Amino acid sequence: MLVLLVVASLVLLSTQFSEGQGGPLHSLQRGVATAFGPVEEGTSRALKPARDLVNWVDETFQARGDNTDLRADNQRLRALVVQYQSAAGENDKLSSLLNLDRNPPVSEYQPVTARVIGRSPTVWYSTVTVDRGSSSGVQEDDPVITGDGLVGRVTDTTNGTAEVRLITDHRSGVSAKVLPNGPEGVVEPEAGDPSSLLLDFIDPDQKIHEGQLLVTAGWSNGAISSAFPYGIQIGRVTSATVTEGETYQRVQVQPFADLRGMDYVQVLTGGPARPGVPG
Repeated sequence: MLVLLVVASLVLLSTQFSEGQGGPLHSLQRGVATAFGPVEEGTSRALKPARDLVNWVDETFQARGDNTDLRADNQRLRALVVQYQSAAGENDKLSSLLNLDRNPPVSEYQPVTARVIGRSPTVWYSTVTVDRGSSSGVQEDDPVITGDGLVGRVTDTTNGTAEVRLITDHRSGVSAKVLPNGPEGVVEPEAGDPSSLLLDFIDPDQKIHEGQLLVTAGWSNGAISSAFPYGIQIGRVTSATVTEGETYQRVQVQPFADLRGMDYVQVLTGGPARPGVPG
């Protein structure tokens, strides 16, 4: 039967190709197409919603797959951006400390680079903890700086850590000098504003201008010394106000060091003896 069907198909194909357009087989083909055309069209229209539904489901799953892939790519790219920016920020901070190593503000000291590993839990960011201690030569009252300026001084040590009291702590006071030839006073934190400092004990007749720079005064009278050596940058004068009847001017100072966002510091160890300062 299979052989007969194959032979019949070959005969019909050969006959169709060999006869003209008006032959009986072509006429029969046209008649069948004419008879079943409306049925085929109706069937196609009836099945169109089903085909559209199948296509929609297929495209939806494909779109979801593409969306998942795009989300994964976006997460990878975001992670790379975060990694790059973090590395870039850390590189900038380490570069500023490297410049300090090459051009130390106080050449008599031995700088020890340390990382900030703890911060005071209040908005009055008054202390930080660093990962270098007595085993690295860090002692109490050692000055602490960044590439931008003065941070504070060491108040307590363990073998591997040290606590640093920042210049914004309410117990802090730094003797300072206004450059180039300005008066000397004491830099203290401003009550109610943990990001601002005040230069106190400046007489009203002393001329202080916005933008003038402050450095540590580094004074000593032979028996008592400042806890900080001379010449470490502190900040810039933002305003100086003389109020009638007041004993001293109100001089506001913006610190150079980013006390809230710093990650690395340098502890100035060793150095010359400072009378009245332990260590």
